[in-house]
Amino acid sequence: MILEEQRFLHEDLERLEQGISDRVAEDPKQIRERLSRDHQISGFLTRIQEQSNRLLDIYKDADGSRSREIQTISTGEPLDEFYKQLEELKDFHRRYPNEPVENLERAYKRKAPVEGDMMVSEIDNMFTGEEAYGRFLDLTMPHEDYLNLPGIKRLSYLQYLDNFDTFTPPQNPIKRTDKKTDQYFKYVGSLASYLENFLKRTRPLEDLDKLFRGIDQEFSKAWEEDSIPGWGTENQPVGPAAPITEGTGSGIWCADCAKEFHNENVYKNHLSGKKHIRAASSKKPHSPTSTNDTANNRGSTLQRLKERAIAEREFRVRKLAATMQGERSDTRVNVERKQGMTERERQMELEALFASTTEPTPKNRDEDSDSDSDSKIYNPLKLPLAWDGKPIPYWLYKLHGLGVEFSCEICGNFVYMGRRAFDKHFNEARHIYGLKCLGITNTTLFREITGIEDALKLWDKIQRDKKKEKSSSDNQVQMEDADGNVMPEKVYYE
Repeated sequence: MILEEQRFLHEDLERLEQGISDRVAEDPKQIRERLSRDHQISGFLTRIQEQSNRLLDIYKDADGSRSREIQTISTGEPLDEFYKQLEELKDFHRRYPNEPVENLERAYKRKAPVEGDMMVSEIDNMFTGEEAYGRFLDLTMPHEDYLNLPGIKRLSYLQYLDNFDTFTPPQNPIKRTDKKTDQYFKYVGSLASYLENFLKRTRPLEDLDKLFRGIDQEFSKAWEEDSIPGWGTENQPVGPAAPITEGTGSGIWCADCAKEFHNENVYKNHLSGKKHIRAASSKKPHSPTSTNDTANNRGSTLQRLKERAIAEREFRVRKLAATMQGERSDTRVNVERKQGMTERERQMELEALFASTTEPTPKNRDEDSDSDSDSKIYNPLKLPLAWDGKPIPYWLYKLHGLGVEFSCEICGNFVYMGRRAFDKHFNEARHIYGLKCLGITNTTLFREITGIEDALKLWDKIQRDKKKEKSSSDNQVQMEDADGNVMPEKVYYE
């Protein structure tokens, strides 16, 4: 009965659309209810796609069954076909007498909870207690994996929250050779998969597949252009040409001697020195063959593929972290707040959060309205609201200096309330954008500077000092002793 299935699919699509519109019209106040609604809508949209594909297959009629059924109904005796289908239905119900009938009218309506029962949602098992239904990140396990990596600088959890998406020195001291280990590959992969999973759980209605495809395409383009930070191709020194540095990043690197030079003339003279010649000859193979060359080329190709896989995961972590700046900053504030709380206060906060999210259904709407009118918040001092929607204590307001105003001219004379918000804004997009509008690119040196005139003066002084230092280093005469050690002329003659 192709036509009956077709009618059923059309009805199902209409019921799904009605269910989505009913949920979109809702305005949940709690993040738990909002996430539950969004996940239900996402499930409905997925079912709409599946049912639409089935309906399209019926209309395409690849095997011609729909056309034959229409022809049978239109050309034959209508009552004969009717009684034939009726007999098939009766036979089916005789064989399956207890078969339940799906009621589409009630299938997609929100179920009214029973009075006094706890509301159970499908997202209750999606998040950990630290994530608080997607409000904060839970990077405790990646932090432990990071601390077990070789050659790392030990960071606290707060420092890790600020630097987990930075993979280049000086914030991340891991060398390029150490990044090729399986342990580091597993760490970066687990961090990227956690961020992807967190996005899918907290943003079920967004087109995340499009976001992930855009990240992959952007990475492929950057890899072809060799512009991935920390993963550029290494050029070995041949003749007087200066290779890419592996030292501080501002000089010329000699791979044979593992030494960095800040002057190109000194580097050229060093290539003809005895020490460099001995080091270069010791690294050259004594009997190279075509077989060894082929093996080396194959090995370098495999190494490059492994580097690409690791760089792709690092790039993905950076892009995903950039899309979750709000959750990241909220996580840092939450961790700082919890560090100043006692164990009893943390337990009370968890109990209050659980009580607010698993509230039983009220038995009487009149009682509910009366309780709402009685629980009006009294806030004559206009204190900021805490996580529970109530004003914070006045002593906490005075302790953090939230009544003190700090204005920043670079941010367009924006006023920040409290020292913490003022210190935090130097790393935010508003302040960084204001500095870039003034032509300032290195924003790390301009902390605590809020005036436009002061920032321009400091930037001019930094530029003059850089030019002076560069000119003095170019004009400085350097000498080399018999062992190949390079030093200034003054030290050489002393």
